[in-house]
Amino acid sequence: MSPAEKIDSDAFSIARKRNPHLKDYIAKFEKKTKVKVGFEGYITKDMVRGKPIVNIIYPVGDPVFIHITNVERDRIYYIGIEPILNATEMSKKDKILNNILDMAPTRKMTVDAEGDEENMEKLLETLLKESIAFTKRQGFFSRLKGGGVYVTKKEYDNIRYHIFRDLLEHGPLEPLIRDPFIEDIHAIGITNVNIVHKVLGMTPTNVAFQSLPELDKFLRNMSERIGRPVSDSSPVVDGALPDGSRINIIYSEDVSKGGASFTIRKFSERPPTMIQLIKWGTFSAAMAAYVWLCLEHKMSLFMSGETASGKTTSLNAMLNFINYNSKIFTAEDTPEVIVPHPVWQRLITRESGPEASRVTLFDLIKAALRSRPDYIIVGEIRGVEGAVAFQAIQTGHAVLSTFHASSIQKMIQRFTGDPIRVPIRFMDNLNIACFQELIYRGGMIVRRCSSIEEIIGFSSVKGGVLNRAVFQWDPVSDVHSFRGMYNSHILENKVAPIMGLPNIRDIYDEMMKRKKFIQNLVDDNLVGYDEVRTTFKTFYERGWDALPSKYLS
Repeated sequence: MSPAEKIDSDAFSIARKRNPHLKDYIAKFEKKTKVKVGFEGYITKDMVRGKPIVNIIYPVGDPVFIHITNVERDRIYYIGIEPILNATEMSKKDKILNNILDMAPTRKMTVDAEGDEENMEKLLETLLKESIAFTKRQGFFSRLKGGGVYVTKKEYDNIRYHIFRDLLEHGPLEPLIRDPFIEDIHAIGITNVNIVHKVLGMTPTNVAFQSLPELDKFLRNMSERIGRPVSDSSPVVDGALPDGSRINIIYSEDVSKGGASFTIRKFSERPPTMIQLIKWGTFSAAMAAYVWLCLEHKMSLFMSGETASGKTTSLNAMLNFINYNSKIFTAEDTPEVIVPHPVWQRLITRESGPEASRVTLFDLIKAALRSRPDYIIVGEIRGVEGAVAFQAIQTGHAVLSTFHASSIQKMIQRFTGDPIRVPIRFMDNLNIACFQELIYRGGMIVRRCSSIEEIIGFSSVKGGVLNRAVFQWDPVSDVHSFRGMYNSHILENKVAPIMGLPNIRDIYDEMMKRKKFIQNLVDDNLVGYDEVRTTFKTFYERGWDALPSKYLS
């Protein structure tokens, strides 16, 4: 046994000892299938791709584990492993929950911050302990108070998990929300929930709601928690969960014939870095160097593509390229943009309440113009706020945003048509458009930046906007090629003059220097959010000489 295998074996042993439900699950599975389960701290494509048998458990935070397996199935199946309440525990849980609900109204004021997650957890913990009594044979002092319910240590752990899961967390979805490898969660009615997994792609799960009333109750509670109550009269709701994940709910059976449905797009407080995206093949080092030069010198850029193509992820990854002394202003419907800079004004729309109190993206972008930011980032342009964004560019602000369009032609059509209606002659205020695609390749779902287009200007002769693709992705070879060498309008006519280069062609030497630097980060596997942030912050504070020499050679 290798040292790595021994570590995994020890971790597996500890996990089973600490989580009896995991031990029981494994024992039943292995007895039934006669196949041993493997244990990993994480999951990678190499563990799955080309393997005739996949049978791996990985942790997502005690007491929850994930089992991915194709044993007894013709495809990989995703199983969330969490404590299961037997009939006795379920009965005790109901009694304890009733005790908690009876006591809660008299205790709310003591936390002094209703809605504060940390205080609510403390309050629930207190009420839970006052609602139970441990049995002496388990080594605990009896603490029976009135109607306290006797529980063993194992029963307490199981019941506590389910009470916290259902009241403060995400109910039956908890294993899926915890899993950092999940991108999207989909449910239609009470059929089993499906997910989009970063390694597995679209995958069915064992997670399901047992009845339509249970699903309806879950969605009502979830919508109330995000401040956008759903009902038959307001059946469609978009919002953000406490962790920042985006949720869309379609509640009424009149609208969703298969039963209420929802989609959750997962959110990470530490989004993937550009270095990670390069390792995944989404961008090349040369593309990153080009974008770095452009954003550092306040070029305006829109990240465009179809739904789920990874637009916001890529936009977030680009933000480390912006000078850390800049003031950043973000305007979003749902908070998804993560800015690493110290001076960041983050504003969110308010769509509920009386008409006079509502705040739209249009309002926020207009407010941004008065705040004198260096960069304005709009989470997603969909309507009339797009015209204001172009006005912001005209007044000297760099504007970044995401947009739904699959090509430069379609993007121009959407911006110049209703409801945005930007005059076509103004389209050249935008400097760069990046286009990204979601692709099924080699049996896996991948994302690729398919092209980077420079917008050169409006031609009255040709009656349209002139543009040039400086990067193009070849789907056959899966390679990004730089087509803008000695031919880039933005680098030569915009960036080079700002940098004061005596020969505008020297801009390509600077780009290649940055490409080599980024490739060195890739080769050194420096992909972590904090490490990448520190590296670029050091560059902007102290220059090239302050960076590790191994990245400069």
